[in-house]
Amino acid sequence: MTIEREKIYMEARISFDKGEHDKAEKLLLELLKANVAYADVYNKLGFIYHQKNDFEKAAWFFEKALQLNPGYTEASLNLSVTYNELGRFEDASRIFSNAAKIAHPTPSSIDPYIQGKLANEHSQLGDHYYDLGLYDEALAEYKKALKLRPNFVDIITKAGVTLREQGLFDEAISVFIRAKEVNPKYVAARVHLGVTYYMKGFIDLAVEEWEEAKKIDPNNKDIQAYMNLVKKEIV
Repeated sequence: MTIEREKIYMEARISFDKGEHDKAEKLLLELLKANVAYADVYNKLGFIYHQKNDFEKAAWFFEKALQLNPGYTEASLNLSVTYNELGRFEDASRIFSNAAKIAHPTPSSIDPYIQGKLANEHSQLGDHYYDLGLYDEALAEYKKALKLRPNFVDIITKAGVTLREQGLFDEAISVFIRAKEVNPKYVAARVHLGVTYYMKGFIDLAVEEWEEAKKIDPNNKDIQAYMNLVKKEIV
């Protein structure tokens, strides 16, 4: 890079860091016209277009950044978020997975921040499968997420709910109990455990879980509704 182009690059970075995105965009595009093909240049332009809600263009620039540097973690994160905006959920998960494999050959060695983000990507993809009634696929994604972050109690609970939807009540109960062990104050796990006990006909156990949940969250209307329904049945 010539001294003149180096100056343009530094000015573009300073403008970008200040949030002066229009100025930064102009300078970065000037660098591309001058054949300065830095992954950072493409990534910054992708970020700018993402901020402008031009997700298709943003994705193109992030993809170019990753072509130049497949191990560029920030570009992977940005592209994954952009793919989510475009509804390309499987692509979002794939980008994260590929980046993790290149940078770290084993899940245990992945940076904790990336590990958490990747777990959430799998969880979100699982949510979409769940909403479509594709429970096997949803459960597979939740399991991938939990392999990365075994103690994400919300994802443990989602896995339990999915098992229950499949009619696997005993397996679901075991998963909800696991969620309670991880975080005894996580209300959703206790509520769903109570619902599952109720479906199995274990009314006393269901009420016990809901009462414990109500102690943690006294204003939870769902808990009170469940308890009222059970009381009517008992009467």
